[in-house]
Amino acid sequence: IGTAKSKIFDTRKTIPGLRGAQKYAVRVGGGENHRIGLFDQILFKENHLMIQGGIDSAIRIARINHPQLEIQVEVESVDECKIALKAKPNLILLDNFSITNLKKVIEIRDKWNQNDIHFEASGGITDVNIAEVASTGVERISIGTLTKDIKAIDLTLRLDL
Repeated sequence: IGTAKSKIFDTRKTIPGLRGAQKYAVRVGGGENHRIGLFDQILFKENHLMIQGGIDSAIRIARINHPQLEIQVEVESVDECKIALKAKPNLILLDNFSITNLKKVIEIRDKWNQNDIHFEASGGITDVNIAEVASTGVERISIGTLTKDIKAIDLTLRLDL
């Protein structure tokens, strides 16, 4: 199952006024940008899906109204992921999935021959478990702490002669 081909992505969670700088810092550090704002991709989360009548309906309506945009849907269980795979978004965000469930949905996607749909693992990912998450085969790992939990460091340019 899986190879460590995952890329690290930030999230849209940034400090007000610093989004551009923070997104740039992630790219310079070797990461990828998830998205810049609410305009460049459609992301369906739980509330959106309820309003739209479910995953199938939400994706169908989005494809009709915004065919130029990628569509991502957030799922919270293996069963929701199966529904999303059938609806064929571009990306499926696997929110707080265990390693076991990440492996399970990778197997399902491979069995259903839907490798054009990419998986993004998110939630609770740290430097302690990131390698294990990557080993499951997800293409993307998003980490909000790259931009929302940063701490300034004190640097000095003082010369001691």
